[in-house]
Amino acid sequence: MFKPARILQATSIFLLMAGCGTTQTAALAPGQLPTATSTPVQLATVTPGQSPAAPAGTDVSIKAGSSTPGAGGFLRPDGELTPDIQAYAREVSSVRHVPLTHVIDLLKTAQYNATASRLMTPGKTRIRRSWVTYRNRFVEPVRINRGVEFWAEHKTTLDRTAREYGVPPSIIVAIIGVETVYGRNTGNFRVLDALATLGFRYPDSSRPERSQLFRDQLADLIQLDYEKKLDARNVEGSFAGAMGLPQFMPGSLMRYAADGNGDGRIDLLYSVDDAIVSVARFLRMHGWQPGLPVFAPLVLPEDPQKLVVGGLYPTTDWATLQTQGAKVRPTVGNPMTNETLVASASPTDVPLSGWKSHKLGVVDLLDEPRNTAEYRAGTPNFFAITHYNRSYFYATSVADLAQALADRVGYGYPN
Repeated sequence: MFKPARILQATSIFLLMAGCGTTQTAALAPGQLPTATSTPVQLATVTPGQSPAAPAGTDVSIKAGSSTPGAGGFLRPDGELTPDIQAYAREVSSVRHVPLTHVIDLLKTAQYNATASRLMTPGKTRIRRSWVTYRNRFVEPVRINRGVEFWAEHKTTLDRTAREYGVPPSIIVAIIGVETVYGRNTGNFRVLDALATLGFRYPDSSRPERSQLFRDQLADLIQLDYEKKLDARNVEGSFAGAMGLPQFMPGSLMRYAADGNGDGRIDLLYSVDDAIVSVARFLRMHGWQPGLPVFAPLVLPEDPQKLVVGGLYPTTDWATLQTQGAKVRPTVGNPMTNETLVASASPTDVPLSGWKSHKLGVVDLLDEPRNTAEYRAGTPNFFAITHYNRSYFYATSVADLAQALADRVGYGYPN
């Protein structure tokens, strides 16, 4: 049986997530969360960017509670929660429909984790961004070789998922490879402690939105525990609270995870099928378009930096880029630009130049130590990956690893 190592993911610092999250889960009643085998996504009816139904209150931010940097627990000397956290507990109980006693009892077991705080503490000096260094960390022989093995072992599930969700196997395998090296590094932090620490003792007081994010994720964890979808007292993950093979946060478990093997459970740690389908569903619900490449096969103008807008959504189009001097790359032998591969990899029939009818966004990949920059034109599929992790470096590394895996497997990957 697949057994992931329970160790700290060494690359977690570079992969701080915003939008993904992972959890291993206990048994859940069939039908409580989506199942891929019984209710597959119908590609024609999925609205990109629209979340599936989530339990009431899960999209409402918990306003009570605050963060005070510093090493300190969450209890008063008499063993009760501090007043601030008591207020938080009352609001979680009200909004998430969880008995107050359950919320309080769970929060009383939370422990301050100094390591999680230290790993989240910003450095005193700004680290110069290096695209080359970042890419080499993830597009490397170990992940490629293990990814090929993972693909072969789970080919049936990957192929079925690609048909149902429109996300190529190479992308799914690459994300799991980047996140946890196919389950090798899933994290050994108790998630309850990590989320409480970062929610109530976030080390950077200049980023209140970050501590708010973790308090909301803590509320998700508490609700999942009450609904018996995981055991919050024992579940482990990264220092940021991400769990399982695909590193989903608790909120993503509620909204995007799926039962991939039809056993009535969602277990992202020990069920590879669940992890595979959940990654595909997350991307599909964040705008993945079947049949499109991740990058448009373009030669950009000499000064592409002026075309960079940033953000998590594409904002320009092919016609606009044409007026700025962009051209379709003529090198059909390059897998990144070969539109024949786009068609062969697609689970649906699309025009070979289908990317031209979609919004695009110019992506800058800076390497400050080398004083260089690489520019690419991302399609909606690139930006779907940025919802998994907001970093352009991350999304591009996933795409490049997927390309390397597809080349080894002989699969027409739509990059």
